[in-house]
Amino acid sequence: MRTLWSHVHSATISLFLFHYTATSLGLACDQVVVDGSKWNFSDLGGPRSVMHSIDEIVSFKNTTFTIDICQGLVLEERKSGEKLCPFGSRVCAMERITTENTSILERGWPIAGELKEHSGGHMDEKWQILKPSGQEDDIEGLRLEMSGGFLIRDDGKKKSQKAIVDFICDPTRFGNENLLDPEDKYVQPKLKRKKSVQTRQPKDDENSDTQSSSLTFIEYNQNLEEFDTLHLSWKTKFACASTIEHKDPAEKHWGIFTWFIIVGFLSTASFLIFGSWMNYYRYGARGLDLLPHSDTIRDIPYLLKDWIRRVLKTIQGGSGSRGGYAAV
Repeated sequence: MRTLWSHVHSATISLFLFHYTATSLGLACDQVVVDGSKWNFSDLGGPRSVMHSIDEIVSFKNTTFTIDICQGLVLEERKSGEKLCPFGSRVCAMERITTENTSILERGWPIAGELKEHSGGHMDEKWQILKPSGQEDDIEGLRLEMSGGFLIRDDGKKKSQKAIVDFICDPTRFGNENLLDPEDKYVQPKLKRKKSVQTRQPKDDENSDTQSSSLTFIEYNQNLEEFDTLHLSWKTKFACASTIEHKDPAEKHWGIFTWFIIVGFLSTASFLIFGSWMNYYRYGARGLDLLPHSDTIRDIPYLLKDWIRRVLKTIQGGSGSRGGYAAV
C-alpha cells in the first residue's frame, strides 16, 4: 500500500510542478514577461563588461564585471588550477592589480548564475518593473535580480553574491555604446559572431553624453552580512514601453482542456487510493487485488479481444454475398 501511495503522490506532485519548472529553467532574455507584458533583450546578449577601479597609491585595483543575460560566460583562456568563474556564470568578476607596466590577475569569482553544481546556488532570477523614487519620477524600465554566485574570502569562508541590473529606458541608445573592452576575453556566442560585435558609437544629435557607456557600475556593496551585492545600470531602448509586446490575456491561464486533464487525473487518483484503502482494511487484499474492481480490470484484455473479434466478424460477414446470413 505504501508503494502504491508513493507512486500516486509523486505523479500528482510532478503534474503540478511541470508548468512551473518548464517556465523557470534558466534566463530567457528574449521572453521576459512581467505583469502580462513581454520584453525582448536578446540583442543585448553576449559578454558585456564594466570596470570599477580603486586607487591604492602604488597601484590600481581594477575589478571588471562581465555579464551575459542570455547564456553562461565562458573564458577564452584559463589556466588549469585557476579558481575563476565556473561554467554557468551569468555575471563574473575579475580582479587585477595594475601598474604602469604590469597587470596581474589576482582572482576571479562568480556573482550570479546557475551554480548549484559548483558549490554555489541557484540563479533565482527575478524581474520587476522599476518604480519611481526620489527625483527620478519619470524613470522607466525593468530590474533584474540574480543570485547563485559566491566569493571565497581571505579567511577561507564563502560568502554569497547577488547582482542587480537596472535596465533604464533610453530611446537614443541601443545598449552597446562605449562598452569596455576587457583584458580577460570571453567566448562570443555564434549568433553574435555573425553580427558585428563592435560597440556602437552614438551620434551627437542622439545623446548629449556621447562618451558615457550604456552599461555603468553603480556599487559593489560588501557590507551586508548575508551576501555581497553588485548593482549595475544599463541604458537601452529595449527597456522602453514602446518595445513591449503585450501578451494575450488568454495565455495567462490554463485552458479548459488542461483543467479537464487535471480534474480527471485527480479524480482517478482519488478513486484508486480510496478503493485500495478500503480493499486493504476491509478484505485484507494484497497486490492487484488492492485495486477497485480488480476482477473487471483482469478481464479487460479478454473483453477487448472478444470485442475486436466480433467487429472483425461483422465486417467480414457484411462484405459477403449473403448479407451476413449463413446458409441453412
